[in-house]
Amino acid sequence: MFQDFNVLNFLFLAFFCFLAAVIDAISGGGGLISLPAYFAVGFPPHVALGTNKVSSTLSTIASSFKFWKSKKVNVEIVSKLFIFSFVGAILGALTTISIEPKYFKPISFITLILVFLYTLKNKNIGEVNHYKGITFKALLIGKIMAFCLGFYDGFLGPGTGSFLIFCLIKIFKVDFSFASGNTKILNLSSNFASLIVFTILGKSNFLYGVPIAIIMSFGAILGAKLAILKGNKFIKPVFLVVTIVLILKMSYEFFF
Repeated sequence: MFQDFNVLNFLFLAFFCFLAAVIDAISGGGGLISLPAYFAVGFPPHVALGTNKVSSTLSTIASSFKFWKSKKVNVEIVSKLFIFSFVGAILGALTTISIEPKYFKPISFITLILVFLYTLKNKNIGEVNHYKGITFKALLIGKIMAFCLGFYDGFLGPGTGSFLIFCLIKIFKVDFSFASGNTKILNLSSNFASLIVFTILGKSNFLYGVPIAIIMSFGAILGAKLAILKGNKFIKPVFLVVTIVLILKMSYEFFF
């Protein structure tokens, strides 16, 4: 396991993981930055995944609390989906130990493209909160969605926040602001579940993970503040930018 503490590696991680936390709190997609950062300093793949869960779980608590205080979390929705995200993430984390994540990348790549194009085409999506309560159909689809994205988050991770925001808007008719707040709670569920698995299996490096988590917490609070203060007109463009960067990154991995 990658154990030695190196100051330069730590400073590198601190910078990029702080940036990741800011972006993740606004629109999801922080794993696009933080996970490759762990790879870049020499962490083996499963240790990088496990250590990233240490830092992202604690930073997600910070952003979740900020959204909660600002009343941007719909308790009716997240209370019914939380456990499905948790169970899905446990199964995803267990699966990633035995199966290469590369087999899931084409699926997430194609789905991200569809999400980007749909959001770009429907210019008013997520700008107004049309939530009127939970129907049986919406709840059923929501539970399936929470389980599947929880599994994906435990298995691979990057892009989960973007998928969650999009799905919450489409299924429950909330706006980007509420979708971001609810996403943080569901992210917290899946991050914590997969963290438990990776820690039990000895794949989490707390020597780096905990101090980086503290730094990321400040980034998460900053990102949540920006999202809450500036609202949907700010969150949506950031969401689109993060999504297209994810697509470009995956394109590079596939073709080069």
